[in-house]
Amino acid sequence: MKSLLLVGVGGFVGASLRYGVGVWVAPLTDGWRFPAATFLVNVVGCLAAGVLMALATKQGLFSANTRLVLFFGLLGGFTTFSAFGLEAVHLIQRQETLIAVLYVAGTLAAGFAAVGIGGAAVR
Repeated sequence: MKSLLLVGVGGFVGASLRYGVGVWVAPLTDGWRFPAATFLVNVVGCLAAGVLMALATKQGLFSANTRLVLFFGLLGGFTTFSAFGLEAVHLIQRQETLIAVLYVAGTLAAGFAAVGIGGAAVR
């Protein structure tokens, strides 16, 4: 039960941050067809995951409970790959295949690079 509560608290914070990014980015990207807020959240989430994982594994900084809060709760609530999938499919359904391909490829490439950069930055 304690683990569930820890994940829930982290998830609340992560989801709240995700919502905040969406509110902040929406007026900046009004009229864009590209889902910029989700793209930004996924890349930032991947960067944070890389940094935190490197700190956890190389430095041993986080207890098991802290890892639950950070990785399953905070980052799980913050990153939005479910929204990513829905938006990519929606772009395809709207016959905006090129934008969908750029969105999927860009998110994956930038996310993988961000995890690597985050981990390397800590090492």
